Amino acid sequence: MIRVLLVDDDALVRAGLSMMLDGAAGIAVVGEAADGQEAITATDAHAPDVVLMDLRMPRLDGITATRRLRARARPPEVIVLTTFDTDENILHALRAGASGFLLKDTPPPQIVEAVTRVAAGDPILSPRITRRLMERTVAQAGAYERARAALAALTPREYEVALSIGRGRTNADISAELAMGITTVKAHVSNILTKLDLDNRTQIALLAHDAGLA
Repeated sequence: MIRVLLVDDDALVRAGLSMMLDGAAGIAVVGEAADGQEAITATDAHAPDVVLMDLRMPRLDGITATRRLRARARPPEVIVLTTFDTDENILHALRAGASGFLLKDTPPPQIVEAVTRVAAGDPILSPRITRRLMERTVAQAGAYERARAALAALTPREYEVALSIGRGRTNADISAELAMGITTVKAHVSNILTKLDLDNRTQIALLAHDAGLA
């Protein structure tokens, strides 16, 4: 029997999930919590195998609660179940140790399947989330290649100046580190902006960051 803890600040959501999961074979809802702090207390009391975790809750949010639960010696598996599917939420949840990320409009049979699979050690993401992560990976790879190609158009000295800007160096810092006059540094910065069609130093820094060099 898979023991499940429901964590959501909406009592109606918890009631709906409880009815759905308690009717599924091999699953038992052993407790409920209205926020992250209650989730930690309820985990101590009920020792769930799987926690269905909302993200935005009072007192203690779902990301922090997930991180604390997963840091335990014998942690429960955590499935985030939320309406907020921003890239930041997805990545923060996965980095906190969540084994699944589902949206609240996921069909009930898929939520039941997710609980069963995660309890068996098989991480799961909703198809929409999987697509989002794939698109983000492709976009990041594209930004990396574009940044590398742009920086390759610079002279060796301009390249060094661009990297220094990416590391947060001032013109005075660059002058001292690269042994060149302030006027020369400013000239290189101006050339970089013109060659790469950029507007300011911040964009140079972002380009260096995208290239993985700062």
